[in-house]
Amino acid sequence: MFLLEYLDSTIKKLKTHTANILTLVNLSLGGFSIMFALKNELNLSLLLIFLAALADRFDGMVARKFNIESELGKQLDSMCDIISFGVAPAVLLYLGVLQEFGAPGMFFTVFYIGCGAFRLAKFNISDNKGFFIGLPITAAGCLLTLSYLAIPYIAPHYFIYLIIALSFLMVGTFKLKKV
Repeated sequence: MFLLEYLDSTIKKLKTHTANILTLVNLSLGGFSIMFALKNELNLSLLLIFLAALADRFDGMVARKFNIESELGKQLDSMCDIISFGVAPAVLLYLGVLQEFGAPGMFFTVFYIGCGAFRLAKFNISDNKGFFIGLPITAAGCLLTLSYLAIPYIAPHYFIYLIIALSFLMVGTFKLKKV
């Protein structure tokens, strides 16, 4: 009897943290992406960012399906997103192409991360239901990551323009409908 009650309460607790566990998987994948990028394993870094995007997509779906959305989950998701879709893609592109620009490459890499953090903070205090204000960091991070594949085909200076454009789009005031 006691064992069944214990198992039941444990399963309920696990269910309430399922979305947060997926969010932490997102964070872990983003963290590993950064570490592999620093070891010059840029293709693996790219793959880990896209896997983080999948985890990020599923954490929200799970939270809504199990009706376990919480303020903690919202904040945790943003903290993880700045790593997986802010720092990881920026480091990937910096090591892939932007470092050849020296100080401007560094500046715009950090600028992108700062705009992503600002965008997430603004999102967390807003009450916008059904739409985003500005480009979500997940979309910006995936576009920046995807652009890594174009490095052999596009002149390097276009990547500076891309990272600047994505930075400003994240902090823009336009509305995008949530999908």
